[in-house]
Amino acid sequence: MTRALFLLMSSMLLAGSALAKPWWMRGIESNETDFLPPDAAFRVGAQTDGSAVRVRWVIADGYYLYRRKITVAPESPDLVMAPAALPPGTLKTDPYLGQNEVYTQQVEATVPYRRLDYGAHPMQIKVTYQGCAEAGLCYPLITKVLFPTTVAGPGAETPHHRWEAIAIVGGLLGFLVAGLSLRKGRKLELPA
Repeated sequence: MTRALFLLMSSMLLAGSALAKPWWMRGIESNETDFLPPDAAFRVGAQTDGSAVRVRWVIADGYYLYRRKITVAPESPDLVMAPAALPPGTLKTDPYLGQNEVYTQQVEATVPYRRLDYGAHPMQIKVTYQGCAEAGLCYPLITKVLFPTTVAGPGAETPHHRWEAIAIVGGLLGFLVAGLSLRKGRKLELPA
């Protein structure tokens, strides 16, 4: 009997603690399920455009990113990057962090780069950022490794495609020269 009573009370305590709010949510009327996951609140992508990488964040309504918490760094071997150039943000006074520049809706960082490996490795960059929900939840620092896509206009060729074309033309020319040199001085004999 006492064992059954103990199990019943233990299960009630565990259920109550599972419904308790974490320390950073105490005193806030919102439910923790009201907040978006970080990847939905701050969608990020990157593209190369000439000698710069453009990193773009699309920020959900009711959320913002801190300007001073955004960094972009090289992750690939032999990739050198300048500091990220960001547009001015909107000033926001935070009760805990004071006055900060923040971004809402979207923001794009431009980062000049140079490759010392001449494209031998896939390009990888590491982006770090932090943001909050207007309702009071601040996410921890988020770090992601991205593989920037290449911006190519109509009819633009990437260097990789150019080398493929040169290899195909070179192979065809080699085949033609080899065929002509083997044929020179020989007569075509048909089987009897």
